[in-house]
Amino acid sequence: MAPIIQYRTGPLVERTILHCDMNNYFASVECLYNPELRSKPVAVCGAAEMRQGIVLAKNMLAKERNIMTGESIPEAKAKCPDLVIVSPHYPLYLKYAKLARSIYAEYTDSITVYGLDEAWLDVTESQALFGGGVAIADKIRERIKEELGLTISVGVSFNKIFSKLGSDMKKPDATTEITRVNYKTIVWRLPVKDLLFVGRSLQHKLFMHRILSIGDLACAEPLMLKKLLGKVGLMLWQFANGDDSSFIPEENEETLIKSIGNNITSPRNLKTPQDVKLLLYVLSDSVASRLRSNQMLARTIQIHVKDSAFQTKEYQMKIRNSTDSSSEIFFAAMSLFSKQYAWKNPVRTIGIRTSGLENAVVSQISLFDSEEPAREKKLSLAVDEIRKRFGYFSIERALLLKNKNLSSLPIRSEYAVGTRISRCK
Repeated sequence: MAPIIQYRTGPLVERTILHCDMNNYFASVECLYNPELRSKPVAVCGAAEMRQGIVLAKNMLAKERNIMTGESIPEAKAKCPDLVIVSPHYPLYLKYAKLARSIYAEYTDSITVYGLDEAWLDVTESQALFGGGVAIADKIRERIKEELGLTISVGVSFNKIFSKLGSDMKKPDATTEITRVNYKTIVWRLPVKDLLFVGRSLQHKLFMHRILSIGDLACAEPLMLKKLLGKVGLMLWQFANGDDSSFIPEENEETLIKSIGNNITSPRNLKTPQDVKLLLYVLSDSVASRLRSNQMLARTIQIHVKDSAFQTKEYQMKIRNSTDSSSEIFFAAMSLFSKQYAWKNPVRTIGIRTSGLENAVVSQISLFDSEEPAREKKLSLAVDEIRKRFGYFSIERALLLKNKNLSSLPIRSEYAVGTRISRCK
């Protein structure tokens, strides 16, 4: 049964949740700024020369040619020889995401951000002012189109899970409502992979037990699902039955940040520990800076390694004291790599992720801390300020100056919010 919540201002009220999904977001922004692209199949891709040449997003004409997110540029070109490839412009995408959120904020202050192009809006208490959920969704769609020149699809439902399913069902520029009356007819017939958090691995396990649709999942025995998938099985069973009470809590977005990390795909394979050391220095500096900007400390350090055969390994460790120090993050990451990586193949991609985060303002200080961490903290903050004013590469470690081809690589930032999965759209 879906959750019913008590508001301070009145009796029990069922929630009305919108999920707003900006259509073909990166590609739509590119077409907005270059009208000549609007009549052509377009794909936004990473830099091929940096070996990041995959499709990040595509417009509707490219979708009609079966261009898929995540495939390589050669694969996409083989399907669609006239495909127009454009490079991503992240500052523009961030600008329009903020503009869209400013429109959402005129209808509710309860907004849960899910990446640049998606957000949930709880409009339960806004309906007396702006009309029902569908009416609000239509107003927002029209404003996004008129004021920003972009389109969005909106799902309207009594929980976040079903509202997201609704926004995925009709694209582009549509509103879909899923209610208590129609959800079994609409939702249960969908393949189980369409449910939030059901990835390939979970889908395979469910298929092995003849759970093919969301309806199959909803009607499955909860104890069997718990035995098969643990707590995740029960959570997915709740989702399929319209109960999202185990989902992300209603909190400020900043308090939901559970991990901060970066990764780099090198322009050449890394064949020596020294090459890896250089990139781990770059990553550690970036991750530590982001921790400090969010006033957070990390207790767990994880590294992600993809080799030249595209095999991926992840290793992690807990450190004694929570930190935002680039040196401490680096030494932990380098220790993990040295002890765990067997060098069967050269390294293609490497990343660092920090988790076990806590608020730096209220964290506990060890009685045995020396003055050295305090001095390093002041130095780090000074470096942050210099980079903020004059650019990231205005000040660097001397070790990196001989290896500018590695140290100046673009870094892909990753913020994991709650149980959110980072995706390119």
